[in-house]
Amino acid sequence: MNIEELRKDIDDTDKKLVQLLYERLSLASQIGRAKRKNGQPMVSLDRENEVLENVSRLSSVRGMDTESVISVFREIIKLSRGTQAARVAFQGEPGAYSQQAAINAFGHGTETVPMENLEDVFRAVDSGETAYGVVPVENSLEGSIARTYDLLLESELKVAGEIELRVRHCLIVNPGTTLDSIRRIYSHPQALGQSQAFLKHMDWELIPTYDTAGSVKLIKENNITDGAAIASAEAARVYGMTVLSCALEDNPHNYTRFFILAREDAPPTGRDKTSLVFSVKHKPGMLYRFLGDLAENGLNLTKIESRPTRTAPWEYNFYLDFEGHRLDAAVMDTLCQLEGYASFIKVLGSYPRAIRRGEASCE
Repeated sequence: MNIEELRKDIDDTDKKLVQLLYERLSLASQIGRAKRKNGQPMVSLDRENEVLENVSRLSSVRGMDTESVISVFREIIKLSRGTQAARVAFQGEPGAYSQQAAINAFGHGTETVPMENLEDVFRAVDSGETAYGVVPVENSLEGSIARTYDLLLESELKVAGEIELRVRHCLIVNPGTTLDSIRRIYSHPQALGQSQAFLKHMDWELIPTYDTAGSVKLIKENNITDGAAIASAEAARVYGMTVLSCALEDNPHNYTRFFILAREDAPPTGRDKTSLVFSVKHKPGMLYRFLGDLAENGLNLTKIESRPTRTAPWEYNFYLDFEGHRLDAAVMDTLCQLEGYASFIKVLGSYPRAIRRGEASCE
């Protein structure tokens, strides 16, 4: 066969693929309707993992690049999620990094619902206004988001997943504004702090705002032509603004970790993490003994942090992440042991580890 004939066969195959994709999305939509009718969770992470395991096995048998095929099917799963119309709350304005994290997790067809503050995200999920919420929990450069941890302690919601997003900051202006005409920069304090190497060479006034995307909205609505915002390229697209420069962040390893909130956490997948908060009894060696139990039970500690209890001076809660699911035998044994050392324990949730980092685009 010559090249033109082969290309025609490829075109015919593509038509079949599109038709099969349409049929798959139609089935996913029907499943979504059934889930809503039965009051079932819209996202089934164990089922998605089962699908990916099947795809991995089938592609391996055919000698295909398994990782590449799985990557394609992850995108198909995102499309399928979108047809099921799961509503996801996030804090900030459209174009915020939290919204991008939600889309990375649930797909482009997902209805993302902006909320003014983190408390509203928790409230929306708790009340059933949305099925899920996405909240930032820590940044690789700036550290933990204290308010998120406080709300997790107060709320009955569970952590059902995590997302890691590579943050890329852009300098965004109204169309026609040039670099020379800029006098002021608007953005969230963290974004300003993460762009110091770029900003220190400019004689600009820095004006903190409550949200990166909100700063773009501000200069848009007020027609500010001598100011710029630092936010995502997606925020520029949403508000019809111009990106003058991108990748302003000082450190290329600038990631934000987000939690997915739900009324129930996720079932075991074999690649899970558990987050909990506890306080130890006021006896020597209590924390040391608990951490030793983690190691003896083969559980890998991935994070530990203390926060004031806010109920008594100089008393602290410990927030802990470790590998394993709360239903795993080793984890259950460890939690039982912890009861002997702790005056308070709360499991925040068990969920699949983030295995693929998303990235905010500069385009």
